Amino acid sequence: MELFDTLKNVMLDSYCIHHLVAIFSLVYVIIKISKLVVKRNEWIRALETFPGPPKHWLFGHVREFKQDGNDMYKVVKWGESYPLAFQMWFGPFVSFLNIHHPDYVKTILASTEPKDDLSYRFLIPWIGDGLLVSKGQKWFRHRRLLTPGFHYDVLKPYVKLMADSAKTMLDKWETHSKSDESFDLFEHVSLMTLDSIMKCAFSSNTNCQTVRGGESGTNSYIKAVYELSDLVNVRFRNFPYHSEWIFQLSPHGYKYRKACNVAHSHTEEIIRKRKEALKDEKELGRIQAKRNLDFLDILLCARDEDQQGLSDEAIRAEVDTFMFEGHDTTASGISWTLYSLACNPEHQQICRDEVISALEGRDTMEWEDLSKIPYTTMCIKESLRLYPPVPGMSRKITKPMTFFDGRTVPEGCLIGTSIFGIHRNATVWENPNAFDPLRFLPENSAKRSPHAFVPFSAGPRNCIGQNFAMNEMKVVVAQTLKRYQLTEDPMKKPKMIPRLVLRSLNGIHLKIKPVDLEP
Repeated sequence: MELFDTLKNVMLDSYCIHHLVAIFSLVYVIIKISKLVVKRNEWIRALETFPGPPKHWLFGHVREFKQDGNDMYKVVKWGESYPLAFQMWFGPFVSFLNIHHPDYVKTILASTEPKDDLSYRFLIPWIGDGLLVSKGQKWFRHRRLLTPGFHYDVLKPYVKLMADSAKTMLDKWETHSKSDESFDLFEHVSLMTLDSIMKCAFSSNTNCQTVRGGESGTNSYIKAVYELSDLVNVRFRNFPYHSEWIFQLSPHGYKYRKACNVAHSHTEEIIRKRKEALKDEKELGRIQAKRNLDFLDILLCARDEDQQGLSDEAIRAEVDTFMFEGHDTTASGISWTLYSLACNPEHQQICRDEVISALEGRDTMEWEDLSKIPYTTMCIKESLRLYPPVPGMSRKITKPMTFFDGRTVPEGCLIGTSIFGIHRNATVWENPNAFDPLRFLPENSAKRSPHAFVPFSAGPRNCIGQNFAMNEMKVVVAQTLKRYQLTEDPMKKPKMIPRLVLRSLNGIHLKIKPVDLEP
């Protein structure tokens, strides 16, 4: 009988404990939601001078974005009704001030305010706390240590390597040139830019363009980058996934961790091999006597004024960041540029004639040729205007910010810069949806705000690799036009979709034919 009473008391105690846990959990959730509601009301008041499109009380503006290829145009349309900037809500508690005018973006880009701690936070498990997402003194120190990696003397020998990677891709396209069918070029270009980044930044020949699923695993790396980009977007758009533990327990969280492991294995192998090779070489001068310096040399040998280098963790973060930013954004820029030229054959032919004249019978670009193709460069810039590889970015301000018209936002405000919105703003660009490279004639550029065209951002936190990217785009576009005639497929118009970079839901399809150079 005593045993029965003891068991009964234990069960009652257990029952009470479970009830207490449930009650405390409920109280915790109620307190948490109450705080969020208070915060939401504060932001509604703070942004009341910035009206925006009507929002749903729970979903905000999330349900307005259908992921059907028209979302980018929707933001531009809203901008017509709400000049300069407007508020946007993602779920019930997350608000952004969305900027889409040069006079507004100038204020935020002139500052060193950090990236926001919401969407960029979701990148950290993948690319670490590298130059893209770091802030304060850490960002400043890393930026200073990495800047020599993008010096003119370092970039110059890369052009030949880029040209070789482009030639490999164009050789593969011979098969497509004999067909009347279009093909999706994005993955081809992604592999080519990855090939280039491996050669230029890490002095590594992977043969990733020719060995399908090869020993190096670079194709699995490409797939991992695609998946990670998509999953970061999924997480941002689904409010429950903003919670770390909910996301980690979800199927999407499992996929994210798996893809991160693939990406990290790839970069760790690169660093391991180089450290092994540099065991006896601790000075850049001694390395340079043997071969051209690359990005990884500079990372591993970088020292500040106290002779302190980067930690192993910091090196991996910067390699992961550069691996992603150095190939995925450039692949987007090149793919959309080739598409733009396919849609505008008259401009394509002017570029081709210019390239043929500059190359003087050669098939590949050299450093000196980069300055000989001004019209092609204007076409690349016009494509970057219409199809910016990074369509938007955001910061979280650490102090109140006042814009030129007197309106102010408080500390802690999330400010999103719609690069796509600025580039398509009809108050800034005449006939903004038309492809017109003459906009970038020096005399026309001089009439515009320098913040009207910001594909690489601007100010102190601008893209450190923009010269690298522009050089690669010039090389690839020029060699492609020298060899192939590009035609769009009217049955497969790309449907723009913002991931971490600008992609297309249904791919970017072109038809190609060999260029007849006979007179």
